[in-house]
Amino acid sequence: MGSALIIVDVQNDFCEGGSLAVAGGAGVAAGISRLLSTRPDRWDHVVATKDYHVDPGPHFGNPPDFVDSWPVHCVVGTPGSEFHPELDTTRIEAIFHKGEHAAAYSGFEGHTDGGECLADWLRRHDVDRVELVGIATDHCVRATALDAAREGFDTTVLLELTAAVAAPTTDVALRAMEGAGVTLAGAPVINPA
Repeated sequence: MGSALIIVDVQNDFCEGGSLAVAGGAGVAAGISRLLSTRPDRWDHVVATKDYHVDPGPHFGNPPDFVDSWPVHCVVGTPGSEFHPELDTTRIEAIFHKGEHAAAYSGFEGHTDGGECLADWLRRHDVDRVELVGIATDHCVRATALDAAREGFDTTVLLELTAAVAAPTTDVALRAMEGAGVTLAGAPVINPA
């Protein structure tokens, strides 16, 4: 069996200057690229997820409540939906788009352009162990890690390569992931505000 790195939502809108920026997002993008460069044989496969909104309904709020609704972000066809330029995408074998017409936090809700879901792709490539990095620790990384564990994958989150929105929601997320049997390595970048 094999291993995969899942890069969660390292997109322009979630990094500094984006419409829903998380402090440290650009640094996370650069850090993932460094790890891919220095440890090229660490994983058998590398995949990524993208928030990919067309019309996600009440997921976009006016005004947003920052709990269930958010500012407009990662709209298909906009620069904000693209991967951050500091992220080296050359190793990414498949991209899983999520949230076209509804809120979707977990990469396991996404699919490739061909319609294959993440769990099926990983199993088809004989993956049994996954490591997660990306944005945001307390939202999409959390949801993707919980679903990975629920799907039976040996799941680790490399927290030093994640950026979080806020300390209170990150504390809740870390407890939830630990409770689900997810291995947590390091500490996330957390917005001090």
